Amino acid sequence: MEKSSRQKRKKRDSRIYFLLLGMVALVAIKFLLNDDHHSRKTISYGKFKQLLREPGEVKFTHIFVGSQEILGEMTVESKKDARDNENKVGENQETKTEGEPVFFRVLRIGLENDPELISLLDRSLSTEYEAEKEESILKRIFTIGLWIALMGTSVVLSVLFVRWLMGNTSGSAFGFGKSRHRVFQKDDCQVTFSDVAGIDEAKQELLEVVDFLKNPQRYTSLGGRIPKGVLLVGPPGTGKTLLARSVAGEAGVSFFSISGSDFVEMFVGVGASRVRDLFRNAEKQAPCIIFIDELDALGKSRSGHSTTSHEEREQTLNQLLVEMDGFDSNQGVIIMAATNRPEILDAALLRPGRFDRTIVVDRPDIQGREAILNVHARRVKLSPEVDLHRVAVLTPGSVGADLANLVNEATLLAARSGHEMVQPADFDEAIERGAVGLERRSRIMRPEEKKRVAIHEAGHALVACAVPGSDPVHKVSIIPRGFAGGYVLQRPDSDRTLLTRSELEARIKVALGGTVAEELILEEISTGATSDLQKVHEIAVRMVKEFGMSRLGRVYHSPSDGDGFLSPSFSDAHLGYSEATAREIDLEVRQIVDQCLQEVRDLIDRTRPALLALASTLIELEVIEGKALLELLKANGFVPHERAYQDILDANPNGNHSSNNPSNNPSNHSSNHSSNHLPPHQNGELHIKKS
Repeated sequence: MEKSSRQKRKKRDSRIYFLLLGMVALVAIKFLLNDDHHSRKTISYGKFKQLLREPGEVKFTHIFVGSQEILGEMTVESKKDARDNENKVGENQETKTEGEPVFFRVLRIGLENDPELISLLDRSLSTEYEAEKEESILKRIFTIGLWIALMGTSVVLSVLFVRWLMGNTSGSAFGFGKSRHRVFQKDDCQVTFSDVAGIDEAKQELLEVVDFLKNPQRYTSLGGRIPKGVLLVGPPGTGKTLLARSVAGEAGVSFFSISGSDFVEMFVGVGASRVRDLFRNAEKQAPCIIFIDELDALGKSRSGHSTTSHEEREQTLNQLLVEMDGFDSNQGVIIMAATNRPEILDAALLRPGRFDRTIVVDRPDIQGREAILNVHARRVKLSPEVDLHRVAVLTPGSVGADLANLVNEATLLAARSGHEMVQPADFDEAIERGAVGLERRSRIMRPEEKKRVAIHEAGHALVACAVPGSDPVHKVSIIPRGFAGGYVLQRPDSDRTLLTRSELEARIKVALGGTVAEELILEEISTGATSDLQKVHEIAVRMVKEFGMSRLGRVYHSPSDGDGFLSPSFSDAHLGYSEATAREIDLEVRQIVDQCLQEVRDLIDRTRPALLALASTLIELEVIEGKALLELLKANGFVPHERAYQDILDANPNGNHSSNNPSNNPSNHSSNHSSNHLPPHQNGELHIKKS
């Protein structure tokens, strides 16, 4: 559809160009024909008669007297003083010189029967004038036809120009109220359910929508009706738009795609007009699907919390509600919309009869991630050694967009390295780049700074191996990547939707391990623990305010208007509790952090030899993989908790960890940045500790 529309637009534009060229040519011909008249000087009729009565120094030649005008040439004679050498000094002699001839014309329309003119011409010019030759019939016809052609071309150009303006809806005053949707005809929708993976439950929910679009009689014969609207909600990047397109491709119907922000303008009434135009066009091509992306930009709640005026947006929303009520679902027009902020949508949108069905498109589990990787790797030349299941294990918490970018990044790295096929090392490097950043081996660290970073990361790794409930350490490195001088990668042993209090406290202890190690070994802390402290504060605050894991009891103190599937906000704009309660919350947060801090101090103080040995090895090798880390700690009298050791073995059944391999990195904990959020939104992600 888009291709044919572009061809039609190109054909129409070419016609306009040809007509413009033709009009320019006609105007040029007309000017050439009338070039003689444009170059003549016009003299008034009275002035011409006065010159004939008193010619003086004016001389007329080649006079043509016509019925409507008089044409001719005139020359003005000028006197010039000259001094003759033979004359006496002071005597002057006058000479006459003729100037350049001037072509003139005199209009005599309405004065054709002036008898005085002929007598003046006879007396002044004698035989120097004649009657103008009569214009031939062919020339007259040609002139009239030329004028008609010019006027016709102007009219056609005006009509085409207006149609072109009305067809160009974007940025055009004529198309201001037109919908800015994109239409994909059934032949253009090549995406089907086979191109969508990792969200099998959502696909199952949409199968009956596809079946209705294919066989509507099956439902209407029983008196049933298909839902008018389907709302897809979920975190960004989970494939909501792709899923909507696959429904159209699977059903073989047209697909109207538009963003919620395309309806909203500063001028009142424009958005409502675009909504009407969208539904009008969709009904003409039924059965079809209307897909509105980012519905929250259009359907935000109309509650009176905001002090600013949103009259245009509210009118647009009202028109959308009216249109959704104004057509029958049996017409074959189904509305699908996507948002990652369902909690701010207007209640009228979500009632039965409008968006009847809400489908959650959540983050994929390990099987879903593997299926998504298989879809995106279909056109990639993979080495037989590549294990996509292992890649799925190493990318907990990733969504479809992340995995698509991962496959593409691995392909680019393979091409850059000159590989004929994508190797496992390319995927490992792509994973680590996405988790931490680009490796910066060119950065030179001072010996004392390198020692501090090694001790800091050793503290993270040692606490992670010692505390039950902590995710297993996959890799420790002091090679700078991105903004980090060093990092510890931790991978969850499985996808989890819930975390216990001991597991949250374990995360706090691991985050505090780096700064405590600096304090006990170097007797001074540095700025490298900034993001660690931010993460500790985030977890402790949510334990008290949201999870009821404090002495305040099972009380929820967070604002009720959360951000849905987006990152949690910690703004205190709407506290919802008193200042006394806020102080108690602060005290509970400090109590949790202080308790974990004391336990980490005791742990590192007991295992100081293992910490120093790990730091020395990091200074020497720069990178230590999970299995080598556990063996090193055991050799120095440190016994990691049983779960950590078993998880490392399970993740690496062949024991093929190399201290020089910069991959195998599912989770990452760092002192400068935190990449994971707590449940319920993001539950099994890569944890990063950077210094």
